[in-house]
This record gives sequence, C-alpha cells and structure tokens, in this order.
Amino acid sequence: MAQQHLEPTNPTARPVPADALAGYLRAQATEFLRALRLHRETGPGPNGAGAHTAQNAGGGEPGVDAARALRRAARRLSGTLHTFQPLLNAEWAETMRPELAWLSGTLGLEHSYASRLERLLQALHRLSGSSAFPAQSAGATVAVAAAHAARPAGAASAPDRGSLTVGAAKAGALLDRQLTLARTRAHSTALQALGSARFHAVADKVALLASEVPLEAAAATADLRPLAAAAEGRLTDAVAALPLVTAGHPYNAEALVHGLAPDPAPHPQDAPWHQVRLLLRLHRYAREVLAGDGAPVDVRLLAAGQALNRHRDASEAAAAAAQAARTPRIAPATAYALGVLHADQRHEVEAARYAFQHSWQKEAVGTRP
Repeated sequence: MAQQHLEPTNPTARPVPADALAGYLRAQATEFLRALRLHRETGPGPNGAGAHTAQNAGGGEPGVDAARALRRAARRLSGTLHTFQPLLNAEWAETMRPELAWLSGTLGLEHSYASRLERLLQALHRLSGSSAFPAQSAGATVAVAAAHAARPAGAASAPDRGSLTVGAAKAGALLDRQLTLARTRAHSTALQALGSARFHAVADKVALLASEVPLEAAAATADLRPLAAAAEGRLTDAVAALPLVTAGHPYNAEALVHGLAPDPAPHPQDAPWHQVRLLLRLHRYAREVLAGDGAPVDVRLLAAGQALNRHRDASEAAAAAAQAARTPRIAPATAYALGVLHADQRHEVEAARYAFQHSWQKEAVGTRP
C-alpha cells in the first residue's frame, strides 16, 4: 500500500530562530509552575484518591486539572528537549529529559487505570446487556458508537449473550478489584513522587528554565526548521513501516491468539503503533515551537492522533482483560466473559488501526507553520 508522506514543514518560509525555542520552553516551564502551584493549593483531591474515579476520570476538579496540566507541560518540555537537543546544553538536556518523562509517566498512571476500568466495565455492559453495570453517560455512548462505526464491515463479534451475562458481573467485580488496587497504588506512588527530593530537583530546574534557557552558542545563528523536519521524517518513516495492509482487514486473529496465551508480555504487533503515537506527539510539539501561539490545527494529524490514542487504550484494556483471565481458580463463566471482553477490545484495536490508516491517507488540510 503506497504511503503518503507529510509535506515538508513549509520549507519556503523564512528561517525560525532559536528565540522561538527559548520562548516555547519558557512558556511551558511557566505552565508547569502554575500547575504545581494549583496542585499544592488544591491538595491530592477528595477522599485522598486524587479525584480519579471511574465517574470523574474526565476531569473538571481542580486537583485533576492540576495533575493533567503538570503532565501536559512535562511532556512538552521533555519532547521539545528531545527534538531540539543539539541547540541546548547537552549535559543539561540529557539530565532533564528523562526526569520529565519519569514525572509525566508517574502522574499519568492513576488516570490510566481509572480510564481502563471504566472502558472495560462499559464494554461488559454493552456486550452482555447486564443491569449489574452502571449505565453509560451520553459522552461514553457517543464514544462507543463512534468506535463501532469505525470498525470495518464484519468486524463485530456475536457472543452468546445468555452465557456472557452469567459471568459478566463476576468478571466486572474481578476487574474492579484488580484495577482499583492498581489505581490506589499508582496514586500513592504519585504522592510519594511529588514529595520526593527527585521531584523537587526537577521543579527547581524548571523554575530556572522559566527565566533562562541554556542554549548553545551555535543556536545564535541556527534555524529550527531542519530539526523539526527531522522529527517529521522519523514519523513518516515509522508510519511507512507499519503493517497497514493488516490494518485493512476486518479482524486480526493472530492478535487474539497471542493475547490469550500464557505469556503476559505486551503484544508484539502493538509496539510499532505505540512508537508512531509517540513520534506523532513529538512532531506536533515541534510544529508548536515553529508556529508559536498561533499554531493552526491540522485536522489530519488530529484525527490520526485520536485514532492512535484509541489504539493504545484498547490495547491496554485487552491486556488487562487477558491478565484477569489468568487469575487462578476463577469460574468458567467468568473466564468466558473475560475472553469475550478481550476479543472485543482487540476488535477495537483493529478498528483504531483502520481509522488511522483512513485518516493518514487523506491530504493534509490547513496552513502549515
């Protein structure tokens, strides 16, 4: 299948000086410090749970918003240091980047577990029709409908709903216990991280970055566009290596077989897609650096990113269902429900790949920076 590469990042535009990089880093450092101040003012959230429950995982509370803003700024800082590292003090950048990535990953785990549990319980409810699960919100219903609309024809499974209902409640209870425990541990880990000397060292360096960016002397005459184009090239090369032909099939049976095998390792088919998701994020951040505050929205990249996010969520949810199915001494009906749930989420993985393929092959729309 022929691949369409992104057009170069507006090569006819005038050079973008390193001042744009310095301004972007200072702005993100300021956002980081603002989020940190809000987090300290609001505390860890109601009931000591960071406000990340299945019901409010979407946000809206100050503690949740502060944690999300911290992660957002940390991701952008880390990604920008990766792309434009040749223009920055090498020792400083190599020290800062992994610390910011550690912080972002640690703060994101609790929300990930809460979202995963919500996704799996909603899927069980949808598959079994059981009243043992809470009704989906309007937003969740729309999201599920959109995911099913993105499936290729013939992709939907048809489990025995009567048999599924028998084990669905126990499967949901098992997933709730496992993922709630994981979320609670992630919350404790995040609190420990935010009170650690390691975090305070990162925050101190970010505070300095808000006022002074350690640029190399060569940055004075540098143009940011080649480094941004290199990030774009890594993305397009990674997309070209994806098995998009497989993604065009309604269902990938090999993915189901692997997921139900005794080996708990991540699915090998998923890793290249996760890598593309990370490279797409780096490309977006590089575009933000070049364009400044007025960065236009590329609808094509936005749709591709949303598809890859769905891919990541479904892949992790399928792995959680498979892991639960390996629990010793569970009832056959429970194992059956978890197997159907795993297959359903692997269907969602394939649907997300198909949606990515569809969006990626569209012509780029909008003005590029």
